Amino acid sequence: GRATYVWAGQPDGPMHRLQAALRRLPPGSAFSGLTAAWLHGLDLVPCDPIEATIPNQTGVSGRAGMAVRRRALGPKDTVRVRGMPATSIVRTLVDLSAGLSLTESLVVLDAALHLRRVKLTDLSSWATLNAGRPGAARLRRAIEFAEPAAESPMETRLRMLLVLAGLPPPGAQVSIHDSSGRFVGRPDLYYDRHRLGIEYDGGLHRDSLAEDNRRQNRLLNAGVRLLRFTAGDVFSNPDSILRQVSAMLAEPADMPTSAGKAQFKARAIGRLPANARNEAPRSAFLARRAPVPGAPLGTRSGRRSDTETPETLSTRSAAAPRSTRAPRTPP
Repeated sequence: GRATYVWAGQPDGPMHRLQAALRRLPPGSAFSGLTAAWLHGLDLVPCDPIEATIPNQTGVSGRAGMAVRRRALGPKDTVRVRGMPATSIVRTLVDLSAGLSLTESLVVLDAALHLRRVKLTDLSSWATLNAGRPGAARLRRAIEFAEPAAESPMETRLRMLLVLAGLPPPGAQVSIHDSSGRFVGRPDLYYDRHRLGIEYDGGLHRDSLAEDNRRQNRLLNAGVRLLRFTAGDVFSNPDSILRQVSAMLAEPADMPTSAGKAQFKARAIGRLPANARNEAPRSAFLARRAPVPGAPLGTRSGRRSDTETPETLSTRSAAAPRSTRAPRTPP
């Protein structure tokens, strides 16, 4: 059958694959979904598989190696990006909101807002004018949780893990200043009332470990408590994240701190249960402070060892050798 060939010495890349795929699509088609999002500049995987939307009236049913959907495309639904026909950024986000989970659609939506590829007002207007169209309701739901300040997909996933579990929504990338007004850092997520910063540690963190450690020290010295999580925590151990954050939020909110006021307050996002708004969850796990291992009684730890009891102390005192030095004779 017909095939598209490329010079063997040509480096493989998404654009070459899309150029080859475009030759196999009928007129009026456009790349869509994650493929279109990548063409619009979002850091996503564009060719696994290549996604395209074809006009309703075409007789094409599918293409090998491509995910083809048949939908109506209006004049405002398609644009040319990097020389390729693609769905507009608004139509792309609508399609992705309809096909992805809430969290994964927000990964794309947050990225588009952060890069200023789209405005929330444009999305809200589309959802209002197209209330009955597929994807409109799910887009409105995603808009409620959108956060333009989010700087990475894992930051969005971590934030949504907390919010969907009923915890108060944290602020994103809030600038923190110490008591003298000096900027000390911007945690990925921040609970201003509880002075709790939450960080996602990815590959970039490993490459800049020294600077991240210095920034963490500045935040700690300013009275900010920190929790750090990895992709393994988010995907494989989410309950541990919720327990630790809940424990921190359950502590008294008026703890003494030397932290200055945040540059701006955390923006409330999404509709939360009534009992979860503006308060820490009541089922929080309280953190316990363990005594210093092996610290003897009377040291700076100020704590008695778990094995020390009044009986053992009296036994140890009785067993202690007495002084054998002779008493001094008065002159």
